[in-house]
Amino acid sequence: PKKMNTEHLIADRRERIGVCGWILVSLSFLLVLLTFPISIWACIKVIKEYERAVVFRLGRILSKKAKGPGMILVLPCTDTFIKVDLRTVTCKIPPQEILTRDTVTAQVDGVVHYRIHSAVSAVANVTDVHSATLLLAQTTLRSILGTQSLAQLLAGREEIAHSIQAALNSAMEQWGVKVALVEIEDVRLPMAMQRAMAAEAEAAQETRAKVVAAEGERSASKALQKASVVLAESPAGLQLRYLQTLTAVAAQNNSTIVFPLPINMLGSLRQKSTGG
Repeated sequence: PKKMNTEHLIADRRERIGVCGWILVSLSFLLVLLTFPISIWACIKVIKEYERAVVFRLGRILSKKAKGPGMILVLPCTDTFIKVDLRTVTCKIPPQEILTRDTVTAQVDGVVHYRIHSAVSAVANVTDVHSATLLLAQTTLRSILGTQSLAQLLAGREEIAHSIQAALNSAMEQWGVKVALVEIEDVRLPMAMQRAMAAEAEAAQETRAKVVAAEGERSASKALQKASVVLAESPAGLQLRYLQTLTAVAAQNNSTIVFPLPINMLGSLRQKSTGG
């Protein structure tokens, strides 16, 4: 892999302040000694546990490592410092209107969790690290989602988030920023696309319902075929089945009951009436 060339980065430079600079620093230190102990209150600064201080001496970074936490000594007139918060920052990406690979317009927003791991790089190599991170997250989100189809966008959010995280970490390494987590929060589609997808899903559900109903009819017909074979072997069982059906119909509070009669019974009744 190709190594990143960091010779042009300000945070990696180590230049001395020169003879004049050391003279000014010596005068500043002498001024602190002459005004001691009053000057000590202006020289001692307290850095919190989650903060680091980048000290500039005569405009140059004092060392490649930030100061803190605890108390640090700052010389008057020659030293200045900038505090950097090392806690995790949650950055919300505003909704971005993108065009997917299959020419579908969608609005996608997300959340980026990052933290500064190198205070010197965050101060020296970028003007505003938080604004730069937000803008880079927006452009990276748009560029990566533009290469995905709508189905991949809806089904593969986790993989896309990992791709965005890797791209951000690679780009912001020289800023001293580490991206901990990227989440795609919401995907909004146009109403016409939502209606089309809803119609497609409804048609798919109806197709599955018809298939299940057909499978049930086939199973029921096979069961009825087997039952008819059993009932055909026992006429008394067929009569009992008639009575069970009559009981089930009567339980529904119907006003009309149809009771089937065997044909041989009707024939015997006709003979009796003819003979009488």
